[in-house]
Amino acid sequence: MLLINSLLITVGIAFLIIPIIKLKAQAVVVFATTLLVAIVSSIPAIKSLTGESLQIILQGNPIFGDIPLKMDALSGWFVLLINFTFITGCIYGIYYMRSYQEQRNNLSLHAINFIILHVSIVSLCVIQNSLLFLIAWELMALSAFLSLIFDHNKQSTIKAGLNYLIQSHVSIIFLMIGFIWVAVQTGSYDFAAIRAYSFTHSEAISTVIFLLFFTGFAIKAGFVPFHTWLPYAHPAAPSHISGIMSGVLIKIGIYGILRMLLILHINYTTIGIFILSVSIISGLYGVMLAILQHNLKKLLAYHSIENIGIIGIGIGAGCIGLGTNIQILSVMGFSGALLHTLNHSLFKSLLFYAAGNVYQATHSLDIEKLGGLVKKMPQTTILFLIAALAISGLPPFNGFISEFLIYSGFINSFNGVGIFNLVWILLSIIALVLIGGLALMCFTKAFGVVFLGNSRSEFSTEITERPFLQLLPMYMISIFIIFIGLYPQLFLNILSMPVALFHINGRLPILEISTSQIAILNSVSYGSWGFIVVILLIFLIRRQITNKKQVVVASTWGCGYNAPIHKAQYTASSFVKNYSLLLGPFFLIHKKQKNVVGIFPAESNFETHPYDKLEKWLIDIPISRFTSFLDQFRFFQNGKLQFYILYGIVFISLIVSIPFVYRYLLVLLNFLKNL
Repeated sequence: MLLINSLLITVGIAFLIIPIIKLKAQAVVVFATTLLVAIVSSIPAIKSLTGESLQIILQGNPIFGDIPLKMDALSGWFVLLINFTFITGCIYGIYYMRSYQEQRNNLSLHAINFIILHVSIVSLCVIQNSLLFLIAWELMALSAFLSLIFDHNKQSTIKAGLNYLIQSHVSIIFLMIGFIWVAVQTGSYDFAAIRAYSFTHSEAISTVIFLLFFTGFAIKAGFVPFHTWLPYAHPAAPSHISGIMSGVLIKIGIYGILRMLLILHINYTTIGIFILSVSIISGLYGVMLAILQHNLKKLLAYHSIENIGIIGIGIGAGCIGLGTNIQILSVMGFSGALLHTLNHSLFKSLLFYAAGNVYQATHSLDIEKLGGLVKKMPQTTILFLIAALAISGLPPFNGFISEFLIYSGFINSFNGVGIFNLVWILLSIIALVLIGGLALMCFTKAFGVVFLGNSRSEFSTEITERPFLQLLPMYMISIFIIFIGLYPQLFLNILSMPVALFHINGRLPILEISTSQIAILNSVSYGSWGFIVVILLIFLIRRQITNKKQVVVASTWGCGYNAPIHKAQYTASSFVKNYSLLLGPFFLIHKKQKNVVGIFPAESNFETHPYDKLEKWLIDIPISRFTSFLDQFRFFQNGKLQFYILYGIVFISLIVSIPFVYRYLLVLLNFLKNL
């Protein structure tokens, strides 16, 4: 309790002094506060993962009642990954934001919002009071919104921010309905009341409540069709905020879904199939649209939707395992989902930081205009490549480990499920295979076009590598990515505690069930690293040999064409042309072209702009029709003063008449009763 009070006082002091101190001192205060919040919350989080859960009851008031704070293993897992992402994001952001030093007031507000965002997200993982949970949720939404619109001079940034803010409040409406439903029935805002209410009523009622919560949390997580804010918010935000939003903010939606699975009494098999279906669509739809994108950060945003789908597939598998009492499926499903939550926060934040480096060096995120950056930014190139291999699920990196767990859970449960569930398992395996293959294709395009070849544009400033301290958090993340891939057993041991929460016996060590799977993981990891070591040795030997010879620089053979130009290279669009033609009916691609005409043609061009079909159907068309409906009443706003005075008189008359109408209705009802 003393630690919490001290932390709140420290955060309050930080808010007071940040606006009045110099920018360098602001950076120190923000980092110190972020580190303090991380340390104070990580200590009980680490203890919770060893089986030592912490619960504190704060003295409440007539409105809230008593406020329980609980750090169990599930909370601890999320708090630790949140803290690591915020620490690396803070370090990266301090150096990334140096290019905006002239915006002092804007930077001060950004610093305060960064701290609020960190505290609110951590708080959501421990709060067990629904009313306070909604307040923390609103703080998270508002601070993320203000952080997102840092570059508010751009119309696209404001549009993206408002899109995020509106959908965040649609999310909170669904959460409020669920919490109010239970509070009205039980008279309590405690999460324990939700559990008690669920277990004393039918599964049908609990399922309806779960669907309300799932919708609210799914909007924040970015499941399809609730995903449309992500592709706008991530590209508009500063890169460290993009990394945090993708790395941990959308994971709060995953945490909420998992928490409700622990609280509510539901049919796990039915809910598991529902989550699987939504997740399969999300994973496939996200990666299919990511391949078509020309904006590097928008491409990464759609991959967030894809990876949320992978996490959801793991959760769905775990639920089906619980419902059918197949422990290998439930353990591997939940383990894979939780580990992929961590893995995605690592490689996605690393990718966004690398994209931020590219933007600061070139002032462009248009993949079609980039190229050849490996020569100017070798460290960023290597770090982007590590993250790209990890997100593609290739060994020996962390993405392979979590996806392998989900795969192995499905494959080892073939004999225990019925034919109906078996169909869903097969569909999930096929979906994971397609997602992995398409992700590899997408990042081959992104890495190849952005970093390899020659530059496709002339830039006004010289392209140079970012300073080492800006690269430092990226190296920290890449080491973590490699470490998980090399030593998965350590993380599976840690995961045994949060996974055990989903089982009645409360104790289900992963190693007792999956020794053979871990042995396979270890052999694949060691084999992959052996292959990498062999490649490095070959390059070292080659370097020793070539160092003794004179280096001659010459043009690459041009296949008989001796006037090479950058336009002769593959573009991002041409790389995926066959893919876009094959799956054209699934996409909405706007084309803009100026055809070649005449013997001596003028300049011609051809552009493609992909658009989200679901966004058009679910948002654009309904809004357009609603706007057209409202236009029918535009005559009310005619600009004539006498009409506005008349509207006021009519409004006041209606308000005054309400008591008389109410009284008349009561008299009429009494009269009807007497009849």
